[in-house]
Amino acid sequence: MFIKVEPKNTKYLLKTPLVQQTSFWSEVKKEQGIIPRAFDIRTDTPLENDPSPKGSIHDDVLVLIRRLDRHHSIAYIPYGPLIEPREDEQGTFLEELSENLRRFLPDDCITLRYDLHWQSHWAKDESHFDENGIWKGRPDKNNQEFRFNFNTKEWNLKKANTDILPSNTIFLDMNRPENEIIEKMKPKTRYNIRLAGKKGVSVRNAGPEELDLWYDLYGQTCRRNGIYLHDISYFTSVLKAVKPETDPLTNAELLIAEHNGIPLAAMFFAVSDKRATYLYGASSSMNRNLMGTYAVQWEAITRAKKKGCTKYDMFGVSPKPDPAHPMYGLYKFKKGFGGRMFHRMGCWDYPLLKDKYKVYSAGEMTAQGYHLG
Repeated sequence: MFIKVEPKNTKYLLKTPLVQQTSFWSEVKKEQGIIPRAFDIRTDTPLENDPSPKGSIHDDVLVLIRRLDRHHSIAYIPYGPLIEPREDEQGTFLEELSENLRRFLPDDCITLRYDLHWQSHWAKDESHFDENGIWKGRPDKNNQEFRFNFNTKEWNLKKANTDILPSNTIFLDMNRPENEIIEKMKPKTRYNIRLAGKKGVSVRNAGPEELDLWYDLYGQTCRRNGIYLHDISYFTSVLKAVKPETDPLTNAELLIAEHNGIPLAAMFFAVSDKRATYLYGASSSMNRNLMGTYAVQWEAITRAKKKGCTKYDMFGVSPKPDPAHPMYGLYKFKKGFGGRMFHRMGCWDYPLLKDKYKVYSAGEMTAQGYHLG
């Protein structure tokens, strides 16, 4: 397998539907104190959707360098790379890519962490679904690592103890008229969207000057659901990074649903290369009967449709309808909008400093769920 890696300016990252691999996202992370790096990739690896490529394939990847302390760092690749090798070549591809990237990373970098957007190997296997078509999930770590490392030289790919970005999502097909999109929804979801309209709920754009309003709703949501409360600066960085001169292909909006001037719900969503992605959502603990969350989500879908999007990523649900799962509520809400489940590979590590990686990995054992990535 041939792989060549060269550094490049983050503003020249290629067009991609993965918002976390854009110049826009590099600006978001720079605002948050994380160091973004971009690299061109050329390879001859066989692709999942084209097992016999002719010649070299050109791709790139955004790598985020996060300092853990003065003497340690990790390199994180959110939903990258875009290129998806054939399943039996994926482990060897990541091994070769990691060794090529190693020389460009800090000497104190403990691991390269790939948050893979590739479809889970076990979501392609009928034996991993029950009689009702519900996914049973991944096997244990040892079995995952055995399969993924097959054909690699060093067997160095490790399944991370936690996924940073959500590995289970629902994709809406936007290649249909709006009336067909809404007809594919569950009756309760259609009813709640229409009820919000009848009750006079409206949705509008909000700018950076209204982030306090968003943050109040976000705080209510975190307290209600026992979620870690990020500082408001995290969300300020998203709107500050919307710069057409830096990345004209990617945009993010903050939408607010309200009733008679009272905020009910809000969400950030982004559009990149004909894909819309629901990033963050929040809602009031009051007036929930007005269905503000349904109104703001439907508004984002219709806006994405008008922008020419062909796919809408609902971004984060439980892997199956399990009431015990902390994201089951999101599963019920988002599944109501129709669409199909998609199970990603999740986070995989390529340790660079193996002894320090063991300590770092052990410290993550107490982490739960996914984090804002």
